[in-house]
Amino acid sequence: MRTLRNFNFKNKRVLVRVDFNVPLGDDKRVDGKEDWRLEATLPTIHYLLEQKAKIILLAHLGRPDGKIVESLRLNPVAQRLEDLLGQPVVKLDDCLGQQVEKRIKNIQAGEIFLLENLRFHAGETNNQSDFAQQLAKLGEVYVNDAFGAVHRAHASIVGLPKYLPSFSGLLLEKEIKALSKILNKPVHPLLVIIGGVKISTKIKVIKSFLEKTDSLILGGALANTVISAKGFAIGNQWLKKRWLMKSKN
Repeated sequence: MRTLRNFNFKNKRVLVRVDFNVPLGDDKRVDGKEDWRLEATLPTIHYLLEQKAKIILLAHLGRPDGKIVESLRLNPVAQRLEDLLGQPVVKLDDCLGQQVEKRIKNIQAGEIFLLENLRFHAGETNNQSDFAQQLAKLGEVYVNDAFGAVHRAHASIVGLPKYLPSFSGLLLEKEIKALSKILNKPVHPLLVIIGGVKISTKIKVIKSFLEKTDSLILGGALANTVISAKGFAIGNQWLKKRWLMKSKN
């Protein structure tokens, strides 16, 4: 795994994939209690600023399904990030196109741009190569610091590294080291707690930890699927029915 320390980012246009998928309040602002995903990426951004890099942030928000959804624009995220960094964040109205390329062409070292919601384009979630190539044209180097999204086969996650020199951000490096320690040299007694919604994306992780832990606790909506599979009623709680049907068959 190549980290930020393996490259000189001075005056380079750096595409940084971040996970800024944060909840917005009724006032359409990022709640100060819910901005931990933004704060988690600050070390990587600060490092690149110290390196005199030209920072271009790539992010998504919600599930717009390849369409422009006004309520899922990243303007509130840019505003909150400005507050946390104490410096301007230039928010663009798209992530592709001539206007974006024109603005990116003039970016200066030490500046931070935030592109619009990647998921406004179907090519992101469909991992279309032409979409990844268009994104790659905007930068010279790629950094992945979106730990919460690295399991997805999306263009900005698995497509971009095919076209640009790629490195892990400080958050991704930190999380991988922590997980590797637990997976390779666990200290017992070991209790693992796994939450979330979709059991389909976590079932392999659950099975792996069952062999390594002394106790495992499932929480969140994914626990509903397991409880239902055991024959217990869960009322109107969220349920991953498609996976449940497969498990029963």
